Amino acid sequence: MMETFILCMLIIAIAVALLCVKVILLKDGTFSSQHVKDNPGLRKRRIHCVMEQDAEARSAYARRVDKDKKN
Repeated sequence: MMETFILCMLIIAIAVALLCVKVILLKDGTFSSQHVKDNPGLRKRRIHCVMEQDAEARSAYARRVDKDKKN
């Protein structure tokens, strides 16, 4: 039981160390943003945050409803 616990802790420590390589080794190292709006590849494909997509869909629907009411 104790060997399993120590092995798990060792694996977790190695994983954390590997995740922090950029932060530890570079002078001004930081974690890169994981947000959709900060990813250039997604911006190039015009993929937005779900909140932005929802707002776009609601405004398009509202314009369509307003247009239908006028006719």
